[in-house]
Amino acid sequence: MAADIQSKKSSVKRPRVAVVYHFFAHYREPIVERLARSHVADFVFCGDDHDYESTIKKANFSPKVDFRFCRTHKIFRSIMWQSGIMRIAISREFDQIIFLGNAFWIATWIAAIMARLAGKRVLYWSHGFLQAPQGMKGLLRRSFFALAHAHLFYGRFAKQEAITLGWNPLRLHVVGNSLNLDAQTRERNLVKDGELAALRQRLFKDPSLPIAFCSCRLQPSKRLDLLVSALAKLAQQGTRANLLIVGDGSARADLERLAKESGIDAHFTGACYDDAQLARYISASDVTVSPGFVGLTAIHSMAFGVPVITHSTMAKQAPEVEAIIPGVTGDLFALGNVDDLARCMKLWLSPQRDRERTRQACIHLVERFWSPAFQQMIIEHAVLGYPADDLLFIRQPKERSELT
Repeated sequence: MAADIQSKKSSVKRPRVAVVYHFFAHYREPIVERLARSHVADFVFCGDDHDYESTIKKANFSPKVDFRFCRTHKIFRSIMWQSGIMRIAISREFDQIIFLGNAFWIATWIAAIMARLAGKRVLYWSHGFLQAPQGMKGLLRRSFFALAHAHLFYGRFAKQEAITLGWNPLRLHVVGNSLNLDAQTRERNLVKDGELAALRQRLFKDPSLPIAFCSCRLQPSKRLDLLVSALAKLAQQGTRANLLIVGDGSARADLERLAKESGIDAHFTGACYDDAQLARYISASDVTVSPGFVGLTAIHSMAFGVPVITHSTMAKQAPEVEAIIPGVTGDLFALGNVDDLARCMKLWLSPQRDRERTRQACIHLVERFWSPAFQQMIIEHAVLGYPADDLLFIRQPKERSELT
C-alpha cells in the first residue's frame, strides 16, 4: 500500500508552495525543516521575524529553508496587515499558497482573492471553528474561509464543526500540531531514575508523594487556583500530593499564598527555558493538570509519558485537548468544578495505577498523531490535491519514514 501511494505521488506534478504565516515560532522548526526537504513538493516560507503578540522565541532555520521576510503591522486590536503577500499571490513562482487562516488579517483576504484569480490553489492553515459562527462576525469568518480550496485544521473537532455547516469533508485535512519530538525523545532517553529521585528529594519535604505538575504563564485565566483547591480537597480525603509549577506571571504570588494556606507542599520554579531541565521536571511528575485550557503543554507532557487533565468544554479548549483519551492518556473534568477535578486527579495520583502502561500510551499517541512527521505527511497529501483522509496515517505507518 505504501509503495503504491509513493508511486502515485511521483507521477503528480511537483507543487510549488508558499507557506504564508505571521511568524514562525521556535516550536515550528521541525515541521518547517521537514517540509523544506520534501521529496514531493517545493516549499517556501514567508513571514515576520518576530511575534506581534508576545516575546515568544523565533525559529532558527537551517540554510535548507527558503525564508522570505513579510512584515506584519497591527492596525487596530486584532486587525492586522501583512506586507509583501500580494506579490506572492500573483507570482508565477508558486502554484499554491498556504495562508494563516485568520479573518482579521486584511491582506490575506486580498491576497487569497488575487491568488485564486491568478489560477492558484489556496489553502488555509487554521484552528477553524470551535463553535458554529453567529452574527455578523460569523458571517465574516464564513465568507473568509470560503475563499480557500482546502483547509488544514489543527483538530478533528474543528472539522466536525465545519461538516455540520455543510462543508465538504474531503477538503478538510486534520494536521494536528507538534513540538520538537526528536529532541524531546533524546532528552527522555537521557533521564535517569536516580536523578529524578534526587530532584524530588530536593524539591519537596516528602519526596515519596506523587506530583501534580503544570507549566504555563501564571495568569488568572489558567485557573491554577482550581488545581490547588483540588489538591487540598484530596488531602482531606487522605490522598496527599506535591505540586510543581513551572512558569511565572501575575498570579504567582496569589497561588503561592493559596498553596501555603491550603497546606499543600508546592514548589514554584519560575520561568524555565532549559529543555533538559523541563524534561526532568515533567518526567518526575505523575500527572499534568491544566484547569483553564490546554494547548501544546499536553503534547509536551505526553512526549515524556505523563498524562494530562483539563476541562471538557471543547468550545473553550485548544485543539491539543484531542490528544487526551479519558482513562488512557489523561482525563477531562467539568469546567470550573473542583470536586470533579479532584475526582479525576485521584485516579492518576494513585500508587495502584500502571504508570508504565500510561507512559507508553502517551508516547505512542504523540509519535503517531502529534508529531512533525505526521504533519508533514498530511500537508503533503493536501498540496498534492488528494482528498482528506483521516485514516491515512493509521493505514500507512511506514509512510512517515519514506517522507523524511
